[in-house]
Amino acid sequence: MPGPVTFVGIDSRRLLADPNPSRIDGYAIISADGMIADAAGHMPKSLKVEADQEFFHAGLDQAAAVVHGRYSHEGGPNAARRRRLIVTRRVPALAPATSHPRALLWNPAGASLAEAWSALGAADGALAVIGGADVFDLFWEPGYDAFHLTRAAQARIPGGRPVFRELASGNTRPRRCWRAMGSGRLKPASSIAPPKSPS
Repeated sequence: MPGPVTFVGIDSRRLLADPNPSRIDGYAIISADGMIADAAGHMPKSLKVEADQEFFHAGLDQAAAVVHGRYSHEGGPNAARRRRLIVTRRVPALAPATSHPRALLWNPAGASLAEAWSALGAADGALAVIGGADVFDLFWEPGYDAFHLTRAAQARIPGGRPVFRELASGNTRPRRCWRAMGSGRLKPASSIAPPKSPS
């Protein structure tokens, strides 16, 4: 049996150790060519689809914490209230995030998700992974319980930043990459509905 897959030298067995979130959910909206942002890392208006934004924010409101890279952020009225891990290589392990009072800077090479989750003081619940590509790739091997991927079929972002690094070469189409990673079908933005609140 092959050994664990590593991401930037991180052993996937070490990434997930107890305590952990009860589930890991990914959220992304991509252009027809598989991009989540332009070359500068900004999300263009063509990817801001109202139905997707409603679904996205409703999902984040149900999560115990959010994880993203330094250039990603969900915005919205509840953003300041969310606990969050900001993935970065600029700290050895964990450090307070001065930009967000309920956040920690997290270097997965120096601290496991369990250590970060505990230091964050996150309640039992879901971890919402919202990007960018390195952060999406980080959680692929340990596994997502769900990955909510919306495709804005009319949007194209030439030279943009891909949702998965495998798309960066331009030789892999988004659907082929998604299928190779074991996904289901891509939902068109028009089919998105906000998740139902648990009863």
